[in-house]
Amino acid sequence: MSLSRQVLFWLGGLVAFGLLLKLFSAVLLPFVVGFAIAYFLDPVVDKLGTMRFNRSLATSIVVVLFFVIFGVTLILLFPVLEKQIVDFAAKAPELVKAAQEKLAIIISWLSAELSPQDFERVKGAAGSFAGDALNLIGQILGKIWSGGLAFFNLLSLLFITPIVAFYILRDWPVIVKTVDSWLPRDHGETIRELVHEADDVISGFVRGMGMVCMFLAVFYGLALTMTGLDCGLVIGISAGLISFVPFVGAILGFLAAVGMALVQYSEWGPIAVVAGIFVAGQILEGNVLTPKLVGERIRLHPVWIIFALLAGGGIAGFVGVLISVPTAAVIGVLVRFATSQYVGSRMYQGNRPPLGEDEDGSTRDDRS
Repeated sequence: MSLSRQVLFWLGGLVAFGLLLKLFSAVLLPFVVGFAIAYFLDPVVDKLGTMRFNRSLATSIVVVLFFVIFGVTLILLFPVLEKQIVDFAAKAPELVKAAQEKLAIIISWLSAELSPQDFERVKGAAGSFAGDALNLIGQILGKIWSGGLAFFNLLSLLFITPIVAFYILRDWPVIVKTVDSWLPRDHGETIRELVHEADDVISGFVRGMGMVCMFLAVFYGLALTMTGLDCGLVIGISAGLISFVPFVGAILGFLAAVGMALVQYSEWGPIAVVAGIFVAGQILEGNVLTPKLVGERIRLHPVWIIFALLAGGGIAGFVGVLISVPTAAVIGVLVRFATSQYVGSRMYQGNRPPLGEDEDGSTRDDRS
């Protein structure tokens, strides 16, 4: 098969995969979550395998322990979180009113400092940005709700996900071996190298950022609760869990927590403490957690991650959000590979020989 036909074949397969993803996005949630859990837990099962545990037994132990711990944690936290969510919703009008009062002070200061023309431009730009942002967030949340958290999908998530996770985790070596046997023989080694690089990026993000988010959720939740902030636990946990989106978790948590503090406290001291918790959390994340738990392996720019999450949520709802970062990682690996091939080709070099070759076609290693 010629190179052009191979390219057309793989492009056709990619388009077909995208169409199937769009077509079945409403029912894919338990399968995607099950696959993600299996991917996350595979190193643990492999570790038990080195201790001479049977693969099926090791998978059963790990999956049961994972869902028992998750279920117990959910049961213990749900009553508290439910109450705080209800309280937060009830206090939302007060938060909006407090925000309006603070915004009025800022507007008054801006109107005094800026000329009427500049003030109108700033006001118009802020209004336009806020409207576009709210519209985009509303569309994504609507797609997530309709495509990912419908009642049927919630039930399937509870009952089907553990089964999917078990079978994928148990058969993981067989799946890898089978897929490897399908690789084109002429390009198998190159594809394996790219897959290995993509696996490093994905595992670095999923496992590393997962631990970072869990740590931040515990830190924010406990710290805000210890300050006595109303709804501090639900605000802190929510801010920590969405910290996989660069800066978004900290910013939203900061705004919600400080807004609640403005309503609850009349003095600036407790408000400063609440704000300081998120400052400390960001310092801790940037200087300790991310370098230690994630490192430099992810090689994904924060802007690229944000774009991937928004695009995935807009296209396929919650399923799209789940697969957006792995997809972005794979695309990043392919782009870097294509760039390296382009830089080493005559299309980039022109009439000069490709990098590492002399004009007679011999390499510098051959001459030495």
